[in-house]
Amino acid sequence: MNAQPHIIVVDDHRDIRDLVGKYLSQHGYRVSVADGGPSLRTMMQAAAPDLIILDIMMPGEDGLAVCRQIRATNQLPIIFLTAMAEDTDRIIGLELGADDYLIKPFNPRELLARVRAVLRRATSLPHQSEMLRSEVIRFDRWQLNLGRRELQRNDGVGIPLSTAEFRLLKVFLERPRLVLTRDQLLDLTVGRSSHPFDRSIDNQVSRLRKKIETDPKNPGIIQTHWGGGYSLVAEVEAL
Repeated sequence: MNAQPHIIVVDDHRDIRDLVGKYLSQHGYRVSVADGGPSLRTMMQAAAPDLIILDIMMPGEDGLAVCRQIRATNQLPIIFLTAMAEDTDRIIGLELGADDYLIKPFNPRELLARVRAVLRRATSLPHQSEMLRSEVIRFDRWQLNLGRRELQRNDGVGIPLSTAEFRLLKVFLERPRLVLTRDQLLDLTVGRSSHPFDRSIDNQVSRLRKKIETDPKNPGIIQTHWGGGYSLVAEVEAL
């Protein structure tokens, strides 16, 4: 069994994918290259990679569409390569669950540093539960439809979730009863390192509690661990 992390570089420009592939190979990674989504999927069927480096601007099926399809079934780390002017695409990519991005033209050394950081985070994060392969998850008095991103109470009332709230709730349901630190929650929901004093997770947990807790001031679903983080303590069931 090969212990080297396997990376797939996806770019429609041969010179870029060959340059990146050669550089990463020289630094101890197994690298495959693909010119688009179809060839990437063929490679993934043969062997799941440890990380994907994915260009956004590709003819036909762009990187955002490829990322969306990957995220529908698994949480493989993804680093986007993007042109300077694509601010909107970078934001959309991160919302889709990309772990990081790098603006073209880039220094290969910076890409290597980001690859190492993303892989390090990925191996240190708690694994998700197998039950999240199910389309609908029940917890406490709620049902969450993952495909439609719909939250429904047991009396049939639907509760709208923002993208951030849905992603945070999904992370908790993937790892029930595990204490997740703020840094881990930031990595799992945003995908990128944040400021060490970032309180956005606390704010998101507070907003989510207001929607799902009977008494947000005395939460019975998402528990606070002082100095540690948060955990979902409700029973979770796949339907």
